[in-house]
Amino acid sequence: MSDPASRMSVAPQDRVVSLRDWIGFLAMVVGMFMAILDIQIVASSIQQIQAGLSASADEISWVQTAYLIAEVVMIPLSGWLAQVASTRWLFFVSCVTFTVASALCALAWNIESMIVLRAVQGFLGGAMIPTVFATSFLVFPPRMTAGLSVVIGLVATMAPTLGPTLGGWITEQWSWHWLFLINVVPGTAVALTVLACVHFDRPRPEMLKGFDLAGVVLVALFLGTLQYVLEEGPGDDWFDSAKIAVFATLTAAAALAFLWHELTAAHPVVDLKAFRDRNFAVGCLYSFIIGIGLYGSVYVIPLFFGRVRGWSALEIGVTMMVVGVFQLLSAPLAGALAQKIDLRLMLAAGLALFGAGLWMNSAMTAEWGYWEMFLPQAVRGLSLMFCFVPINAVALGHLPATEVQNASGLYNLMRNLGGAIGLAAITTLLGDRIALHYARLSDALNVRNGVAMERLDGLTARFSTLIPGDADQAALRTLAQLTKREAMTMAYGDVLLAMAGVFAVGLALMPLVHKVKHPSAGGGH
Repeated sequence: MSDPASRMSVAPQDRVVSLRDWIGFLAMVVGMFMAILDIQIVASSIQQIQAGLSASADEISWVQTAYLIAEVVMIPLSGWLAQVASTRWLFFVSCVTFTVASALCALAWNIESMIVLRAVQGFLGGAMIPTVFATSFLVFPPRMTAGLSVVIGLVATMAPTLGPTLGGWITEQWSWHWLFLINVVPGTAVALTVLACVHFDRPRPEMLKGFDLAGVVLVALFLGTLQYVLEEGPGDDWFDSAKIAVFATLTAAAALAFLWHELTAAHPVVDLKAFRDRNFAVGCLYSFIIGIGLYGSVYVIPLFFGRVRGWSALEIGVTMMVVGVFQLLSAPLAGALAQKIDLRLMLAAGLALFGAGLWMNSAMTAEWGYWEMFLPQAVRGLSLMFCFVPINAVALGHLPATEVQNASGLYNLMRNLGGAIGLAAITTLLGDRIALHYARLSDALNVRNGVAMERLDGLTARFSTLIPGDADQAALRTLAQLTKREAMTMAYGDVLLAMAGVFAVGLALMPLVHKVKHPSAGGGH
């Protein structure tokens, strides 16, 4: 076995990748898939978990919130930890702890134990995500990074799409406990494989000297309270709640203290100086935008099918899989084009296609089903690799090896923050637009509206044969339900249109991106 230090000193284009390197890297990709999948895998099974743990509606939401808060806190710390402990040991310990916590989640005896175990699961799972991104640039020669970006992109973007569908199917077939137990076998295999095969860097315990404890506390306080505010704010009417106002103030204070401390500390645990690089900063901005679109669309469209169409998790999953299929189909093309064309053109095409797919979705009606959704979903699926591959290269592909691990944590953090902030904004906007459309439609349903009166008379006549004594009230209730259905449909369309607007803004910011070739094309700046 060659010395890790000597391997890392070899010029990037001269690196030799062994079979063991490939096996170790692919095992890490599987671990990353598990960590991202587990964010959403409980989404469609919350009611079953709530019943099993005798939890309240307010308490059960923390099954997801605890995981997200812990993961967001870990991601920016992972770069420093990977340098101190080495990628091998950090990933091994993370995967083992994640797997053990998963098994214990299945054995949770009450909601409090589940929340604690989900936090442990998310905290250690968060370390696995950015280390895979960094490894693709540190171990492999530049000519291979286009293909690797495609693989990582498929995993990072398909896992949130598959999570709710897979989780719903597992719960229907077995029970909610298996949402966590399915991690045990692959988690054990990944941990052992990484321990045996990943040997490209070595621990640097000397970095513990002058350990930045204050930085760790501040980043945990800042990101933890921010995630809490974003998760709980929409349901508590934001600053109408004293609790949200207090936590938002704490978030702002912690953010300022964190920025000041990390920019002035001699050995910061989260090195923010990477943002001095313009392409890295712009790449993080686009990662944030992709987070909004990716997590937002995976949230809004299943919500439409569930609440408006009344579909099951399996029916929703079959429709959402259109995105995944077209991602797979576009992957080889994206990998090839990344080596041949200006990445700015590729990124612009990806942003335009994703925005166009959202714009087409915004025209939805309450009757839309699989085939009406097919084209917009196919367009979004095609776009994802055209966004993900160039953004990876713009943000990370040109950085020196000493900066990649820390930068990868920040880059992945921005995508998660985009998703978190986007979902909070979407939830708030949905509530406001549903109320607005319902009020407007209700005002229009009066005796002067001939169409409404005709519909009401028809409903009354139909119910008079079924429930003669309550036909009028049944007709009014049905009309109210139809009105709410239309209001929800219009609100979902508004939200999707707003998300398309975010991608239009991303297109307008393209002049900020410096011309850069993909590393696999032999380029740099």
